Amino acid sequence: MRLPWRVYQMMMFKHPWKVQILTAGTLVGCSDVISQQLVERQGWANHDTKRTLRMTTVGLIYVGPVLGAWYKLLDRLVVGKSKTVAFKKMLLDQFALAPSFLACFLALTGFLGGHSREDVWLKLKKIWPTVQMLNFYFVPLVYRVPLIQVVALIWNTYLSWKANRI
Repeated sequence: MRLPWRVYQMMMFKHPWKVQILTAGTLVGCSDVISQQLVERQGWANHDTKRTLRMTTVGLIYVGPVLGAWYKLLDRLVVGKSKTVAFKKMLLDQFALAPSFLACFLALTGFLGGHSREDVWLKLKKIWPTVQMLNFYFVPLVYRVPLIQVVALIWNTYLSWKANRI
């Protein structure tokens, strides 16, 4: 387990933008697989591969790039590593980015999945302020997108299940 982690760290150091985007796409796709197999219990014979590819694409073209750019911007806007700095970043994240990010994510996944606007507008948040506070306080900039994507694995599994429950 140490070798893959070291390789990941090395690649993150050399190509942070690409690795963050690939990590986001991979984990968003994994969220959908988990949703279909463990939550919805569809079985592999009924697995919707197109849906998983849609979710992976959203991770690659939307989640990874947007969050990567946002976290860079936040580090420029609010400099430091104190609890106060982390709190300010969390507030900015929750009030400046989260509403529009979530709305765009749900609209994009909903649109790509053929759902109505009403169906899409059912999803919300609660977990993110705490996660982001910890993320901005403890996690170095280069690892923020991967950490958020690991937490998002659980959240996106829920969203995938909820978005495709109709």
